[in-house]
Amino acid sequence: MLELDHIAIAGATLEEAVAHVEAALGCALGPVGHHAHMGTHNRLLGLGRDVYLEAIAIDPAAPAPAWPRWFRLDEFSGPPRLTNWILRTDDLDAALAAAPAGAGVATALARGDFRWRMGIPADGRLPFDDAHPALIEWRGGLKPQDRLAETGCRLVRLEVAHPEAEALDAALPFRDPRVVLVSGTRALRASFSTPHGQRSLE
Repeated sequence: MLELDHIAIAGATLEEAVAHVEAALGCALGPVGHHAHMGTHNRLLGLGRDVYLEAIAIDPAAPAPAWPRWFRLDEFSGPPRLTNWILRTDDLDAALAAAPAGAGVATALARGDFRWRMGIPADGRLPFDDAHPALIEWRGGLKPQDRLAETGCRLVRLEVAHPEAEALDAALPFRDPRVVLVSGTRALRASFSTPHGQRSLE
């Protein structure tokens, strides 16, 4: 079973990514977290009990890994934007076996009290031009959603556009009324309800 876990907004710097999110949604993100394995850092925003938003960028203070970073951050340029969506599963090996080629190799990761496994592509590129979701399996019964502060923000709709939307849809044993796959130029767009009204992010 696949469920929506989080969405990722990348930036050339974490400060830019965070500013982009906070300006759009009017909600403050949490403290900085670090991913030693990938040389990246992030800040999170809770979107209720099941989903969160991640602002992420290369950590300039961390050593560069000997492999491509996730979400193609090594190639990122331009303004901050919504780049990826992530689905969680309780059986990552089975989910990766059923996914299109290139969805990644199960990799064990940790940060503080959190333990997880994630499908990480060897070349950093997910199928369907990164429109295919990354796959994650949280271990030990703890995930970020369990600790993030209530913000009053909720994801209302996530639109995933790709020229091969029908093929992408067929490749995903996943249904969530908030997530819509549409045919078009590759893009991700999200809309939210917030304490300040309806807001959106691309």
